[in-house]
Amino acid sequence: MKKTLMAIAATALLVLPASAAAHISIHPDTIPANANANVWIRVPGEQAGAHVTKVDVQVPAGLTSVEYANVPGWTLKIVMKHLSTPIKTEEGPVSEEVEQLVWTWTGPAGQVNNGQFAQLPITFVPPVSYKGKAMLFPTVQSYSNGAVVHWISEELDAEHPAPRVNITAEGGAIEEVAGKEAGPLPGRSAGKSTASSTSSSSSNGTAIAALIVAAAALVVGIAALVRGRTKSAA
Repeated sequence: MKKTLMAIAATALLVLPASAAAHISIHPDTIPANANANVWIRVPGEQAGAHVTKVDVQVPAGLTSVEYANVPGWTLKIVMKHLSTPIKTEEGPVSEEVEQLVWTWTGPAGQVNNGQFAQLPITFVPPVSYKGKAMLFPTVQSYSNGAVVHWISEELDAEHPAPRVNITAEGGAIEEVAGKEAGPLPGRSAGKSTASSTSSSSSNGTAIAALIVAAAALVVGIAALVRGRTKSAA
């Protein structure tokens, strides 16, 4: 696990160009329930003359632990919440869950200016109760000029939708599924689309093969007919 997180951290060191009007989003965006998933929270800078100073992420209920990689220039505070009713796990009852992840820029590395983005890596296991649903991570983003953007809407088409991951059935693949900028629609899976495409391609292939066989049979039949007429004429 440590080696994996170190590799993730190496990627997170990069401050990369961001697309225009980008949203805070999570990648990969589709994860099977009960899978140990390494994801990146992608944070864009969208304020001219300012940089991102804080990223405050509200964690969905049911996550009892979150691992993270150190990102140069950023510190992370994990806020825990006490549970009145402990959650049953394979290791025994747990009386706390993760409530917030708060990244604060301390610099000088990792500064996210306008038109750039940073990737903040975390690892977590989606509870089975989220299967077929989206896990929302409402986020408040602060800038050095005092601007604050609330990425908290549950609607994908909203101006500031909450970043999310789509949770699929156990045993599936961790994948990136095309959708809205903040994430895909619940229940969507690249595997389903691929299977449909494969099935369609298979059907098309069978039809083409049948046409080829029929054409070959027609050619053979015409040739036999021509030979028969030639013999009769002789």
